[in-house]
Amino acid sequence: MHRKAARRLKFFLAATAGLCVALLVPSHASARSEHKRPLHVAAPAPAAPFTGFGPTAPGVSAILIDAQSGAVLSESGADIPRYPASLTKLMVLDLTFQAIRDGRLTLDTQIPVSYHAASVEPVKLGLQPGDFLTVRQAILAMTTMSANDAATALGEYIGGGSEDRCGEMMTLRAHVLGMAQSQFYNASGLPNPSQISTARDLAILARDIVVNFPQDQPFFEAQEFDLNGHIVYSNNQMLKIYPGATGMKTGYTILAKHNLITSAERNGRVLIGVVLHEPSWGQTYGQMTAMLNDGFGASDGMAYASNQPAPAPPPVYSPPAVTPLPPANGLSLFPSANAAIVHPAQKLAMAPPARRSITGSWTAEVGSFKRQVAARSRAIAVRDMRGVGIPRVAKIVSHGKILWAAQLAGLTEPAAHATCSALAARGDFCSVIAPAEHYARRETGDSDS
Repeated sequence: MHRKAARRLKFFLAATAGLCVALLVPSHASARSEHKRPLHVAAPAPAAPFTGFGPTAPGVSAILIDAQSGAVLSESGADIPRYPASLTKLMVLDLTFQAIRDGRLTLDTQIPVSYHAASVEPVKLGLQPGDFLTVRQAILAMTTMSANDAATALGEYIGGGSEDRCGEMMTLRAHVLGMAQSQFYNASGLPNPSQISTARDLAILARDIVVNFPQDQPFFEAQEFDLNGHIVYSNNQMLKIYPGATGMKTGYTILAKHNLITSAERNGRVLIGVVLHEPSWGQTYGQMTAMLNDGFGASDGMAYASNQPAPAPPPVYSPPAVTPLPPANGLSLFPSANAAIVHPAQKLAMAPPARRSITGSWTAEVGSFKRQVAARSRAIAVRDMRGVGIPRVAKIVSHGKILWAAQLAGLTEPAAHATCSALAARGDFCSVIAPAEHYARRETGDSDS
């Protein structure tokens, strides 16, 4: 008994010691769990209130000038950097008008539409890769509905195939004009945090167009135009509500807000107003109307600028006395008057001006498929094999059935025939579609690309 009691006491003491250890020392699993517990983190300090620095600064920027003398009649916040939105397109038009005057472009020059141009955000015409439109159509699309795809296509063409290059040309031209605070990176005015200007700079630009390119003024006065049977309407209400208004441009993005440049003429006197960063179109048009009324109503047109020296007339657009930027794709910034702008690599054909369709390139149709994805894959594969053209898919309705045609668009006539010859040698289907034939198919509803 004594031995049994001793063993029981020894067991009891060992169990008690183990229990104490277990209570005092956490298990490995418990230690892991404790390690994972998040430390207390103080709540972040509230963000500092937005001060409205820079292009989104509160308030409106506005300026009114006399077009002939350049005198400033009134201004408010005219040197605050702002996002120019679609007012940017005026700089593309400035470059375009000079190229036309120098003989490097004509109004009938055919402009190819790239994937990039076709894919930009609305507002746009809805152009497709491989389409063509004339310079005249591009200008009118920009001055009326402010079409971003038309502006991008024209900008790419002026930039030798590069919108970035066009942005460099726009910026250099702006600085030559004295638009010291302006920087441009795209042709459309779609949001870019580095693309800025001021009301004063934009007034300088508008004045250059009004004074140096009077022959192009009708483009800004157009309230509608016919684009291959479709009527495109202007979104500039000043042409309708203000007597004597002669253009020029509207612009809007969320950050830029509502923007307007207007030229107007009364009794042979032309005024140019710029209003930026207005909260609504109603206020924008109201502010512009009030500015113009005050300008035209002043007994002395220079009353507001009596203490300011009248600026020099705007310079005639000519090669500037600055070091030009490096040429892109062989296109210098200011080519000679006898030089013609050529699209890079000459991959896209310039079809005759008489053609009605803006889809004006030759096309190689390389197969038809029940599934759209299969047609697209085939078009891309042929493009990769040939190294030319723009892959696209066209819907074909035949005998009540829908098929998807794989096409390689944007080809010259020789390139289209060469593509089909190469595929025929491999035993593959290929058919050449001329621009007029493609147009006829679209007209009859047989193709919807």
